[in-house]
Amino acid sequence: MRNNRKEMFSFNPPKPPPTPEGDKRVFMNDPDMDKIAVHLVGTQQRFRENIIIPRVMGPVRIKTNDEKLMESVMESCIFKSFMSCVMGYGLGAAIGLFSSSVNPNVASVEKQQTAREIFKEMKMTTLGYAKNFAVVGCVFSAVECTIETYRGKSDWRNGTYAGGVTGGLIGLRAGLKAGLVGAAGFAAFSTAIDYYMHKS
Repeated sequence: MRNNRKEMFSFNPPKPPPTPEGDKRVFMNDPDMDKIAVHLVGTQQRFRENIIIPRVMGPVRIKTNDEKLMESVMESCIFKSFMSCVMGYGLGAAIGLFSSSVNPNVASVEKQQTAREIFKEMKMTTLGYAKNFAVVGCVFSAVECTIETYRGKSDWRNGTYAGGVTGGLIGLRAGLKAGLVGAAGFAAFSTAIDYYMHKS
């Protein structure tokens, strides 16, 4: 009698059939239930491997290959150096033009300068300032980008090291002592500017 009661209330679920080779299941052994579960949970394919895109505002947008290529080009050291060279040239030209117009070269008293000679001197002064600023900007940006790529960090030390190298290279034209002074001065100036930019 007891054995009959045990048989009545005992339930042994049937064992699932063995899965054939090549048939991969994700959640359940039953192929139909597994398809339903995969459909409800979502697709297993990802646009990128092991990445989670946080959704803050608006729909999540995946960058295209062209956008990623353009972003990598704009973040390259060559592009940064070129842009710093162009911006330094423009800034130097503006400062040179202002300096030559405010404080022109004084000619000899016997000879009075013509307007053509004044414009020629202003042009030479402006181009000199522009070239110097372009070289400084290009060297500083290239050295800073190279140091940042090597260190793998973006902090104030990159600007300090780049300022020291740039100031040293510029000052070496006047001698070793001038190179050391230029390296120390440019490094201190770069550190102060970077500190001010991060704190403001």
